[in-house]
Amino acid sequence: MAVSIDHLGIAVKSLAAAKGIYEKLGLQISPEETVEQEKVRVAMVPVGESRVELLEATSEDSTIAKFIAKRGEGLHHVCLRVPDLGAVVAKLKSDGVRLVSEEIKTGAGGHRYVFVHPASTGGVLLELVEGH
Repeated sequence: MAVSIDHLGIAVKSLAAAKGIYEKLGLQISPEETVEQEKVRVAMVPVGESRVELLEATSEDSTIAKFIAKRGEGLHHVCLRVPDLGAVVAKLKSDGVRLVSEEIKTGAGGHRYVFVHPASTGGVLLELVEGH
């Protein structure tokens, strides 16, 4: 399996409001899911072989709430699907790549993920998920 774009994460103030444009385009939106550890509610919008992930904060101290307060709604992160997340994380750490957290976590849809710090990616928050 090759590396591919899994999804684009979009920070929004309201999932209900944000879903409108995608519904008008005739796209199906997954049921909302809450990721307690990240303090967000998410809805996935399949688009071709990738997805758009809409992220709404469930707490004022969540990363998404802080992002919106500082930058406004918009693109939060790019997510790549990799075949073996553990091996990729080990390689990145050995190469000195800065990770937001070295712990691989489990998020929406049961996906295992880790974030690469923007300092190591040219300014873009990069999420890596293990491919299914």
